[in-house]
Amino acid sequence: MAITATTGTTTRALAGDMTVEEFRQWMRRFDVNGDGQISREELRRAIRSIGGRFSGWRAGRWIRQADSDGDGLISVDGEIDNLIAYAETSLGLKIVAY
Repeated sequence: MAITATTGTTTRALAGDMTVEEFRQWMRRFDVNGDGQISREELRRAIRSIGGRFSGWRAGRWIRQADSDGDGLISVDGEIDNLIAYAETSLGLKIVAY
């Protein structure tokens, strides 16, 4: 797994691939209100947790790229594939199907 929890709410990137399910689980940890959707602020916190410099503007850009229904949120179950594709190209994460 490429991202794992360490202490408290801090996480860090580790070597290796991450599966799609591991990516979903990682994003769910930042779904503060438990609605199954990732907001711009939740996405910003997730990326910053692995040491990425990530502004609210950049998080909004990611949301717009991955949000297929236009509601301004990323569904962890329905739209996560769009977010994965963007994370792979923008962050260089390697997310595999198995």
